Amino acid sequence: MDTVVRDVRVIDGTGAPSYRADVALDGGRIAAIHREPDGGARPTARRTVDGSGLALAPGFIDMHAHSDLALLRDPSHEAKAAQGVTLEVIGQDGLSYAPVDDRTLAEVRAQIAGWNGDGSDIDFSWRSVGEYLDRLDHGFDGNGIAVNAAYLIPQGTVRMLALGWDDRPATDAELAHMRRLVAEGLEEGAVGLSSGLTYTPGMYASDAELTELCRVVARYEGYYCPHHRSYGAGALQAYEEMVGLTREAGCALHLAHATMNFGVNKGRAPELLTLLDKALDSGADISLDTYPYTPGCTTLVAMLPSWASEGGPEGILARLRDDAEAARIREVVEVEGADGCHGVPIEWDAIEISGVAHPELDAYVGKTVAQSAAERGEEPWVTARRLLIEDRLGSTILQHVGHEENVRQIMRHRVHTGGSDGILQGAKPHPRAYGTFPQYLGRYVRELGILSLEECVAHLTGRAAARLRLPDRGLVREGYRADLVLFDPESVAAGSTFEEPRTLPVGIPHVLIDGRFVIEDGRRTDVLAGRSVRRTPATRD
Repeated sequence: MDTVVRDVRVIDGTGAPSYRADVALDGGRIAAIHREPDGGARPTARRTVDGSGLALAPGFIDMHAHSDLALLRDPSHEAKAAQGVTLEVIGQDGLSYAPVDDRTLAEVRAQIAGWNGDGSDIDFSWRSVGEYLDRLDHGFDGNGIAVNAAYLIPQGTVRMLALGWDDRPATDAELAHMRRLVAEGLEEGAVGLSSGLTYTPGMYASDAELTELCRVVARYEGYYCPHHRSYGAGALQAYEEMVGLTREAGCALHLAHATMNFGVNKGRAPELLTLLDKALDSGADISLDTYPYTPGCTTLVAMLPSWASEGGPEGILARLRDDAEAARIREVVEVEGADGCHGVPIEWDAIEISGVAHPELDAYVGKTVAQSAAERGEEPWVTARRLLIEDRLGSTILQHVGHEENVRQIMRHRVHTGGSDGILQGAKPHPRAYGTFPQYLGRYVRELGILSLEECVAHLTGRAAARLRLPDRGLVREGYRADLVLFDPESVAAGSTFEEPRTLPVGIPHVLIDGRFVIEDGRRTDVLAGRSVRRTPATRD
């Protein structure tokens, strides 16, 4: 054998009680599991790791990641590797970098620069989904990437490619084009389709259009992952909308960052869970992910009304520079409640700038818009407008609008999985980017007892792998891939905080991908064992 982990507490990813065993790895897979009562010779290997005092679990699966360019920019990628993440699901919120043509690539790079940077340091040698996955496989000098990655086809990018930024129904020919793009992406290895229905141009799609795309996803046995139309004033209706259209399409549904935010939703998590339970009990195929924090994170430009985004990033900037148009935008944002802000009037004292694209604007970072406005003796909208223009829409924000009781209740649900929604850009990113998985294990398991350790690990591993339909990942079983994490249940904790968000976790000494040590004795190795994880779809009639 290559490696044996001796006398370790195995938490197998099913939710079953843990047990002590020796776990032997060979050829990138789990070769043998020898429990204490089994008798017979214990497995031996060229390398032995002392597992006493540690738990061994499947590698964590980040069901909602924004590492689309980070995986090609940073070979270390400690933000995820050090957490024990061995697989990330990218292409989220309906906006990513494949499939594209030259025009669409330039537009999407500008639109989500706040999420991933402008990409000026990336060789965009791909255009199709398959070519992007090939690029991930090649990684750094042909050696791969830090962790594995699965890809969701971004519906907003698909719409951008098929009909641009127009707020109108797709023609029959345009819809057929989008259906072909989705089918091609699934055939090339994507696991499903994502949407960002508070982001343009994806939000311009009608339910009928989305349903037709979901029919394609269903035929390839993928899943639909929407950032739906509201997490605020219309949250429950938005959840109902997604449940209904996927039921009509016969498509599996995975609800992205399934939160209930803003004052209008305080204490309303039980209503969401009742809605989901009724759908599940009637046969719907639904899962969800959350992060264990209350604030959200996105771009400042995402707060604007959808009509302000027609024409793409340059259209937005032109409207912001026009005093009359800017006054219209302000009225919607501050008084009516923009669809970009989930139908709720914006609270400038809840909008903290977490990063800027241009370093000369660093003075805004770490302060709310209201604070920066007060320092300048001006109204918050004036500050926000100036920042949007000067930073060319590249500013990221933390939005402090969540509720702890909602977070706790949703994470207990039977179809819950973990997703960081971690944006790695900016001087002060959300700490969830570096801390989501140890935060679950340390705070919500050990300190608060919201979940048992076995149950929590199942949420973060086996349940997520089942949603992705991955037959040999997510469990500690013989024959499964040796994507594993060893952690100390008594000390594991997120190091990242809102003040120091890039601090690495503690209590996770070893992380392996394909049996190779990505983290060893708490330090990042130079191993690049990550690849694209592609499903080979079997189409349904």
